[in-house]
Amino acid sequence: MTSRVKTHWRLRSRTLELGRRTLIMGVVNITPDSFSDGGKFLDADAAIAHGLQLLDEGADILDLGAESTRPGSKAGGAAGTANSPAVSAEEEQARLLPVLSGILAMRPKAIVSVDTYKAATARAALAAGAEIINDVSGFLWDAEMHAVCAERKCGVILMHTRGRPEEWRTLPALSPDEVLKVVRSGLSASLASAALAGVASESIVLDPGYGFGKRLNENYALLNRQAELLRLGRPLLAGVSRKSFLGHTLANLVRHPVDPGTGRETASLAAMVAAILNGASIVRVHVVQSAVNAARVADAVVFHQSATTPS
Repeated sequence: MTSRVKTHWRLRSRTLELGRRTLIMGVVNITPDSFSDGGKFLDADAAIAHGLQLLDEGADILDLGAESTRPGSKAGGAAGTANSPAVSAEEEQARLLPVLSGILAMRPKAIVSVDTYKAATARAALAAGAEIINDVSGFLWDAEMHAVCAERKCGVILMHTRGRPEEWRTLPALSPDEVLKVVRSGLSASLASAALAGVASESIVLDPGYGFGKRLNENYALLNRQAELLRLGRPLLAGVSRKSFLGHTLANLVRHPVDPGTGRETASLAAMVAAILNGASIVRVHVVQSAVNAARVADAVVFHQSATTPS
């Protein structure tokens, strides 16, 4: 077990201490087709209420997303091309901005991240009060994103994605060593491009991108060796909640079948704890209250290990 990075994360208007305890990022999907809760919070009022509930339950950050990046989706395409994304920047903002504004009207001190790879949406969200841009492409899918984040001096999450969602089912398999190498190389390249564009290192958190172009067991190999990514010098965020590789593991429990809903939530907590023990400073979750409790126990293990390991 490797100690996580202890540092400060510089956001648009404030800083967050990382490493003292695990921070919980609660997900609000404002989409009709998310793999986990699509359509449930497409209505702005419902999404605002859900975000406020997650804050009440202990979320440190809210992550708002208005375009699904599920396997097979057209996310990541360039506007005006044959591979244009299913959700335009205009539609994404129409879904997103009322929810962002509504939450901040009720909770002005809330820290809100926006899950988008589109520079136009990032610009609008930051102007409306978002603190963080969570780019699942790691600055690969929109050439203007670097400049927006550098100009606004916001917090940035650079995630690793292998290919685009519509390609994931056909990508060749990777060995355990290969998957770590691919992720490390991709995140290193994202860090380099961010630095070249003037994005401050202290504004960046890295996300290995579980499920994003990784086949089922490749995610477990990555989770097992996640702490090695700390060598890149930035804190880690892990988003394993409700991912399909967890459901696949449960589906193979022939002797003890589990309910798909409650079973995947339990599996999500188990994977989240593994991520914390392997160096994650932030975890992205759909169910906050149980995650808060599980993270506190994982933190107790991490801090005990740190306190008793000889220097």
